[in-house]
Amino acid sequence: IDDTAMNAFATGRDPQHSSVCATAGLLAKLNRTELEGVIGHELSHIGNYDTRLMSVVTVLVGLVTLLGDWLLRASWFGGGRRSRDDRDNSGAIFLVLGLAFAILSPIIAQIIQLAISRRREFLADASSVKLTRQPSGLISALKKLGADKEPLEAANKATAHLYIVNPFKGVHGSLDWFSGLFNTHPPLPERIKILEQMT
Repeated sequence: IDDTAMNAFATGRDPQHSSVCATAGLLAKLNRTELEGVIGHELSHIGNYDTRLMSVVTVLVGLVTLLGDWLLRASWFGGGRRSRDDRDNSGAIFLVLGLAFAILSPIIAQIIQLAISRRREFLADASSVKLTRQPSGLISALKKLGADKEPLEAANKATAHLYIVNPFKGVHGSLDWFSGLFNTHPPLPERIKILEQMT
């Protein structure tokens, strides 16, 4: 990607149909050992079938959201051959269940999706160390990536989980503790700390 921000990602359904992409900024600012760590991380995503897993999780999140919508619609348009009193009682129950499910299920499903994404980042870090046998390269690369505050212009919310670090660096909300629930990546200091324990 012709961008001075430092980042990289892997995509593809399996190792035979995959690609690794890096920004021009990443290639220019990292040394060979650091690049090996980053590319090892991205190759690990491919080897671990993370893109396929996240596609399945995204579809399941969509199904949960649709289920909530259907339940809510059933409460509004339900009825049929039952008596009016039965319809009023069951309609109220369906309405409450439908509203709760329609509001809470997409939020809970999104948090689960992001938690899986964060866990896969830890796995890719460990797999990169196993592949390169040099945790110091990835540690140094993550420190440089964390210091780079330039957001990646080509990224969007749908693709943010693909990158090695959050592409929206430096963009913080007023409630960082709450917005942390919706991060696609674990905190860099936590990733670095775990990698340093491998040395």
